[in-house]
Amino acid sequence: QVQLVESGGGLVQAGGSLRLSCAYSGRTSTIYVMSWFRQAPGKAREFVAGISWNGGSSRYAESVKGRFAISRDNAKKTMYLQVNSLKPEDTAVYYCAYYAAVTRGLLPDAASWYNYWGQGTQVTVSS
Repeated sequence: QVQLVESGGGLVQAGGSLRLSCAYSGRTSTIYVMSWFRQAPGKAREFVAGISWNGGSSRYAESVKGRFAISRDNAKKTMYLQVNSLKPEDTAVYYCAYYAAVTRGLLPDAASWYNYWGQGTQVTVSS
C-alpha cells in the first residue's frame, strides 16, 4: 500500500504561480513512476506530468510544457509540481498518482496504469 497526500492548491490570479506537493508513504516498489493528473468539472481526468523513481526522466503534457516543472525529493518522500504562468483553463483538481512499474523507461500518461491516488488539491485560476 502507498498513501499519497497532496497540498498546495489555492486560488490565484492568471499569470500567478503555485507549488503543489505530494507526500507519499508506505512500501514503494523498486521501480516506480509518480505523476500529476488534473480533472476540471465536466471533463475527463488528464495527464499533466510524470517523473521516474530516480528523477532521471520526466514527461509533460503539451499544454503545460514550459510552464510547469515536476520534481521529487526521495529523502523527504515528496513530489512537487511547480506551476507558473497559470491560466484560467488550468483550473482543476490536481491529483498525484503512483505506478508500480515492471520495467524501466515507462512514463505512462493513461490514468488506468496507476495503482494509487491521492485525494486531490483544488487549483483555481481567476482571470
